Order: sequence, then structure tokens, then C-alpha cells
Amino acid sequence: MTTPTAMVSHLSKSFGAVRAVEDVSFEVYPGEIFGLLGPNGAGKTTSIRMMLDIFTPDRGEISVLGGKMDEAKKNRIGYLPEERGLYKDLKLEPTLIFMARLKGLSDAEVKRRLPDWLKRLDLYDHRHKKIQELSKGMQQKAQVIATLLHEPDLVVIDEAFSGLDPVNTRLVEVIIREQQAAGKTIIMSTHQMHQVEALCNRIALINKGNTVLYGEVDQIKRNFAGNAVTITGQGDFLNVPGVLEARQVNGDWHLSLASGASPQDVLRTLTARDGIKIERFEIAEPSLDDIFIWTVQGRQEPDHA
Repeated sequence: MTTPTAMVSHLSKSFGAVRAVEDVSFEVYPGEIFGLLGPNGAGKTTSIRMMLDIFTPDRGEISVLGGKMDEAKKNRIGYLPEERGLYKDLKLEPTLIFMARLKGLSDAEVKRRLPDWLKRLDLYDHRHKKIQELSKGMQQKAQVIATLLHEPDLVVIDEAFSGLDPVNTRLVEVIIREQQAAGKTIIMSTHQMHQVEALCNRIALINKGNTVLYGEVDQIKRNFAGNAVTITGQGDFLNVPGVLEARQVNGDWHLSLASGASPQDVLRTLTARDGIKIERFEIAEPSLDDIFIWTVQGRQEPDHA
């Protein structure tokens, strides 16, 4: 059986009277892109920081790169935090050199690797600017370089696409896939479901400090099949009883059904409405957005699973 690159079991952490993490468990395997999901304040970042030995858990077990964390292992990890951790009044290139040295890279190796990264992320011509003179997107790309320059075995990225435009979002997605192809293990913490759907094979969904969903994305979707419908037609598809959310996608309507509601119930309700014309009504494969909404709004398992 494959040994996990990272494993956390029944983690718990409080800050004073605030219980940030109640009971979080998951395993991440070599060479995978793993999604750690949840709404803001769910406990994702706190769980990551316990895994990386930044916070000490009140309870639970952690294994990273084959055992307990130590200083040598920290040099094998790249961490992109949600909050930008760059020194704003320092220039970009010296900052990246300094951060690479902290991870054990020699000056010669930094000088060999850094120019290519700066050019690829369109920062080479800005390398002598102070961090505070860069746009938010440029600062985020600089953090990507700082995270990957020392070629870590485990990459942990917290909201990797924050502040990036669509072009640079696509570029960072390509870089993440390249890291996976090179055998690296990636943990993505985010509440952006479409990015996870595009990149991740397995996920853990954390809500209110607890792991509430865990496993392969395809299997989780199968478990929730029948809880969403797609409609082509004309009329008012908003405020339908039994529907949690209605949104238009490429001209069609996508409806996420509430607990206890069936597609047949929704169809009967709609056909009884004045001004509704339905050309197509079909059960849809639920997206991670749908599953996220159902779970976070108190529905942790599909009715028919």
C-alpha cells in the first residue's frame, strides 16, 4: 500500500474560546493534486498550518513526508500562504533570492533557476522594483516563484489564484500540472470549486472545523446524482420551492435541489406556473459548486446515497 505524503488524523485546535478545528482527517498521496475545500472560516488554513508545524494541534496525529516534521523536511516543502508574505519595501529579486536561501538553495543554484522563472511569469523586467510597487497579481506570481524555486517534494498552496487575471490563472494551472507530472504532491486549499474540479482527483471538504466529505471527486458526484437539474426554456425559474439555487449556465438554467426535493416535484411545480415553457428538462451531474452548497447548508449526505 502506498504511504501517504501527508496524513492528518482527528486534528483539533482552539484559540481561546474559539474552536477553529474540531475534527479534521485526510490523507494525501504521492503525485496527486488534492483539494482541501470549505467556506471561509471553515478551518482549512488552520489545518494546513498544523500540518506544517506552524501551529501545534490540541489533539490529533500528523505525518508529513514519512513521519514527524523536522527542519530538513521543511526544506522539501513549498508553502504559498493566503496572506502575502513578501517584504513590501524590498526589491523583488533580492527577496526571492533570500527566500530560496532559507530553503537551503546555494547562491549558484538560485542564479541558475531564478531568471527562467521570472521570465516565464513575466516578472523579469520588474525584478528591481520594490514588492509594494507591483500589482496584486504580480505579487501573487512572485509568491508562486518563492514557493517552487527550491523544487519542493510537497507543495501546499492556499488560494493560489487570488488576484490573478484569467491569463495568469491559466498559466498557474499549467505550472501546477507540470509539478504533478514531475512527481510532486500538491495540496490546494480553496473555496473556488471550478478550479478544484479542473485539477483535483480527490478532495476533503471541511465545514465548521469538521471533515464532512472526503474521497474521489467522481465518486462524490455519483453519490449526489439526482440532486440537480438542467432546464432549457422560457419563463421565471427563480424562487422555486425545493430549489436551493437557480443560475443560468450558457443560456440554460441549472437548479440545485434542496434536501427532500425530487426532480419530479420541481417539474410539476414549474409546469403549473403561468408563463413557463420547458423545452428540455433533465437530471444533471452535480458540480462541486452544487455539492458545496448542499453540504455547507447543512446537508452532509445525499438522501438516496
